[in-house]
Amino acid sequence: MKLSRRASWFLVAFGVWSVIVWTTFVKNLWKDTSGLAFHHGDHSSPTTYFWIHLTLAIVSFALGVVIGTFGVRSLRTLRRESAEAAAATDPERTPEVSSR
Repeated sequence: MKLSRRASWFLVAFGVWSVIVWTTFVKNLWKDTSGLAFHHGDHSSPTTYFWIHLTLAIVSFALGVVIGTFGVRSLRTLRRESAEAAAATDPERTPEVSSR
């Protein structure tokens, strides 16, 4: 499957947004003193709320990384194809293609 440049950038942006949002969420969850995440603010006794939301954050963070990686790989492919097409039309031009 081939993605457009616009769709690829959307996936990259989604990945970056997801990493930032869920990292912040976990930091705030850890600092919670309201009694939702920890019994009486004691970090040695997390609640079910904490475990459910931590699991949600970890899964969402991982999906964001995977989706962002798809976007980056798609952008690299589009750039490589663009360089190859330019080299095909102008034989004197050498494409700047990475070995990856």
